[in-house]
Amino acid sequence: MAIQVGDKVPNATLRHVAAGRDREVSTDELFRGKRVVLFAVPGAFTPTCSDRHLPAFVEQADEIKAKGIDLIACVAVNDHFVMDAWGKDREVGDKILMLADGNGDFARATGMVADSSRFGLGVRSRRYSALLEDGVVKALHVDEPGRFEVSGAETILKDLV
Repeated sequence: MAIQVGDKVPNATLRHVAAGRDREVSTDELFRGKRVVLFAVPGAFTPTCSDRHLPAFVEQADEIKAKGIDLIACVAVNDHFVMDAWGKDREVGDKILMLADGNGDFARATGMVADSSRFGLGVRSRRYSALLEDGVVKALHVDEPGRFEVSGAETILKDLV
């Protein structure tokens, strides 16, 4: 069953690259005591993710953070080297933390797994955005498979008060 508004995000270990080094972080540690905008994409370097989803969050990062957000994070079922390369390619800088869910553990734990085998992509994450407060889901916007309609930065900005 997929996470819903009011649920605590399950604990899982994610990876990212910081100062050129591989880092592990638990979601409990990452989200504890913070207001976080988390968005998930099916895959780094894929057309919709690269051309529309990630860029909107980069462009609106300052506005989102000005509304009391401590962290904006992007997660995908890719390895941390790919997520780091994608962030560099898209000039994310320190605006967004690029998180790797390499084995899909977080996607499974949240119930947000997408079987993209028919596209040659294997198991991935569904596309969504969420507002988290101290690890609890306060708002959640999940797109239908193959769509990008409700999980963008513009939508999450409307949740921020």
